[in-house]
Amino acid sequence: MIKRIWHGWTNHENADKYENLLKNEIFPGIEAKNIHGYSNIQLLRRAHESEVEFITIMDFESWESVKAFVGEDPAKSYVPENARKVLSRYDENSQHYEVRENRSY
Repeated sequence: MIKRIWHGWTNHENADKYENLLKNEIFPGIEAKNIHGYSNIQLLRRAHESEVEFITIMDFESWESVKAFVGEDPAKSYVPENARKVLSRYDENSQHYEVRENRSY
């Protein structure tokens, strides 16, 4: 399994707007692509003094699944234009980690 991790930041005024955009448009749009090997996305949010940080963590079965999502350069970030309008900054590249063990209790 591959974990794809990405960070984006926005100001406090746009934080709820961005979260709603993710939940109501961007995530459903990703799911509608029906990418073989894509299984999950998590959204994390943390308020800082001057901005709000968002992290997405996506689960993919393989590198081929990641490429099916973003193309031949798996590091390339996926940031739709409507998201760029409310983000103050974001990772140009996503980080990827191979899951070596996953234990549930």
